[in-house]
Amino acid sequence: MNIKIVDYKPDYAKRFYDLNIEWLKSFFYVEPFDEEVLSQPETYIIKKGGYIFFALKDETVVGTVALMPTEEFGVLELTKMAVSLETRGQKIGQKLLQFCIEFAKSKQLKALLLYSSTKLENAIYLYRKYGFKELELESDSPYKRSDIKMLLEL
Repeated sequence: MNIKIVDYKPDYAKRFYDLNIEWLKSFFYVEPFDEEVLSQPETYIIKKGGYIFFALKDETVVGTVALMPTEEFGVLELTKMAVSLETRGQKIGQKLLQFCIEFAKSKQLKALLLYSSTKLENAIYLYRKYGFKELELESDSPYKRSDIKMLLEL
């Protein structure tokens, strides 16, 4: 399987939205903040110093992930990772995660932070496999559906 990971292009904005909405509806629900961020990725992610990447399989977008700035310098939040329903189970999420880790190292970042849900057992297993450590989840977590916060120091 030939997967290529590429940077954000405005042409991919609709796929960013569609993949994430599909993923959220599969496992959770769409929060108002999700709708806002996903429908305006350039405003909420790119223009704030973040990054969005896409996994292409035969030139078709099959996955996406974002790295958003946090309040702490040198720490980006790994977020908005989604893989199309048809291609789940093909290790595309793992490829996106590996890419983000290598990208963060190349930018000499301090760490990657993420919020997730223990309901997503495969994802939590993958994060732990790549060295993410669990942190205490703040009571005012940015996502209602998250019950775990993890950090990978680089």
